[in-house]
Amino acid sequence: MTPLRVGTDFGGRRPKLPLAVLGLILLAACARSLPAAPETGGTPIAAASTPTFPPATPTPSATPTETATATPSPTPTLHPMMIEAMRQQGYPGSELTVEATLEPGTNYSRYYVSYLSEGLKIYALLTVPNGAPPAAGWPVILFNHGYIPPDQYRTTQRYVNYVGRLAESGYIVLRPDYRGHDQSEGEATGAYGSPGYVVDVLNAVAAAQRWPNADPERIGMWGHSMGGYITLRAMVITQTIKAGVIWAGVVAPYPNLFARSSTEPTPQVTNTPDPGGRGWRGRWIEQLGPPEEDPAFWSAISANSYLAEISGPVQLHHGTADESVPPAASQSLYDGLRAAGQTVEFYTYEGDNHNLAGFFTTAMNRTIEFFDRYLKP
Repeated sequence: MTPLRVGTDFGGRRPKLPLAVLGLILLAACARSLPAAPETGGTPIAAASTPTFPPATPTPSATPTETATATPSPTPTLHPMMIEAMRQQGYPGSELTVEATLEPGTNYSRYYVSYLSEGLKIYALLTVPNGAPPAAGWPVILFNHGYIPPDQYRTTQRYVNYVGRLAESGYIVLRPDYRGHDQSEGEATGAYGSPGYVVDVLNAVAAAQRWPNADPERIGMWGHSMGGYITLRAMVITQTIKAGVIWAGVVAPYPNLFARSSTEPTPQVTNTPDPGGRGWRGRWIEQLGPPEEDPAFWSAISANSYLAEISGPVQLHHGTADESVPPAASQSLYDGLRAAGQTVEFYTYEGDNHNLAGFFTTAMNRTIEFFDRYLKP
């Protein structure tokens, strides 16, 4: 088994916060923007057709007997947020269409592109390295941004330095605009109560694989905050993603996203980062019961229940002073991946915030080294 690595900077210790501390803070996890670098369903199983018995043979003097019909047994359906339901879907994507050519970077070209996801036109930022590609093509990184109010989100703003560092390092980078963001079609329903954003990202993977000079076999994924949640789910839905890096991710199991104790302070940010899906948590609890009453459902929608089947190695980063997502979220994922025998690295950054502004260069250098190790021959 590949050795596990864990790191810390300037005396940081891996947090041992109780998972209950995650609370509703995680639901508001990505709703904060920090000035240094702001965060910036599945189709139900078709019902079985009604079985019929052959008609009885009539006697010469009798009226033919009507066809007897058996009553079918109820066919179970999967909730669209369940991992198994999302695995049953197809994510064909489409060709990437260049909508505009943007100002180039230091050693890469930039494009405003679009692709299709469930019939919706989704826009994205695409960077492509200059020069001759490797024999198999350039490796690709799907970049999943954190929560930004959809009406404030702009494709060419936020995460500029993040994308630039990856692009300069010899990667095609595709940063999708989730549905309802900027010019992307559809409703911005949020990530935690609707599968739409994950669907858009999985279709973006297929679209990126079709880009000329892209290596379809070397796909990585990077996610911050809510984008970390998307990255983790994508990596247990498909085996296409060979390595994933998550910064300050909302990555605890679903039951712990809602756990609160009476001693916890009221979160300063009370609006949910699911503007189009208000009330989804309440509806689920009303219809299906809270986690303690229906643990099977809440387990089935949690990517953490499928860590033994994750598609590749994972690297985690978290600041110990993160006020948006408690470090215990990354700690719980790290512990879960270790228990599942997976390759995982976890770095904490003493006193740093949600965006790792104080250790950005260190964290990005580690990120690039990790991707180089697993995505470059």
